[in-house]
Amino acid sequence: MTNTTDILKVEIDGPVATLTMNRPGKRNAMCDELLEQIDTFFAAPPEGVRVVIMTGTEGHYCSGLDLSEHVARDAEGTMRHSRNWHRVMDQIQFSGLPVISAMFGAVIGGGLEMAASTHVRIAEPGTIFQLPEGMRGIFVGGGATVRIGRIIGADRMCEMMLTGRKYNTEEGLALGLTHYAVGEGEALPLACKLAAKIAKNASLSNYMMIQAISRINDMSKADGLFTESLCAAVSQTSRDAEEGLKAFLEKRAPEFR
Repeated sequence: MTNTTDILKVEIDGPVATLTMNRPGKRNAMCDELLEQIDTFFAAPPEGVRVVIMTGTEGHYCSGLDLSEHVARDAEGTMRHSRNWHRVMDQIQFSGLPVISAMFGAVIGGGLEMAASTHVRIAEPGTIFQLPEGMRGIFVGGGATVRIGRIIGADRMCEMMLTGRKYNTEEGLALGLTHYAVGEGEALPLACKLAAKIAKNASLSNYMMIQAISRINDMSKADGLFTESLCAAVSQTSRDAEEGLKAFLEKRAPEFR
């Protein structure tokens, strides 16, 4: 099944939806319309979709905010625009669906902020990770200080922004900006393979991992451990847990809801 708009292609193959950002000639730079299309998908994913892959076209993932379409805003308008980005990035991270990024070329600025809101990241050779906002006289506004800062650390992120430093695929792997470094043309095939594997998990388990782990990381040790116990209690008393144990004892693959 394919649902295509001019700037976002949505292809559904069984339980996996692939969203392809499609702004050729713009290195898939983010505009308000593209952000709105992504928001619309995650706000009401098609029934039966269990995993999402996000990628780009023409050799790039996303080069960030389209500065050629910059709209002059006052302080309040800029704040509200930033807060809308935060809302959409939260929608990606916490919709309940695991999201995989298949990355190549530019993963810059807002593109890196979006990738950091996804749960599994795969990068091909030639991928460039960069936060160039300081070179443009501006500051990040799509969640980088929280998400990227927690991946690479505040100190390293500060240096990255001050200098406009670019990290390549292997450096990104070492820093945690990507989880997999693959060969040319291999990001999307691996994303599809991992998506099929993740789709076979119990949906409740996937949901718990997405919703709980990053939040527990924000909590005190005691609060985090208690929340972990609550998640364990909910998941381990579910029908899927019964099926998982039964399948293990019967030496077969589980068939989750």
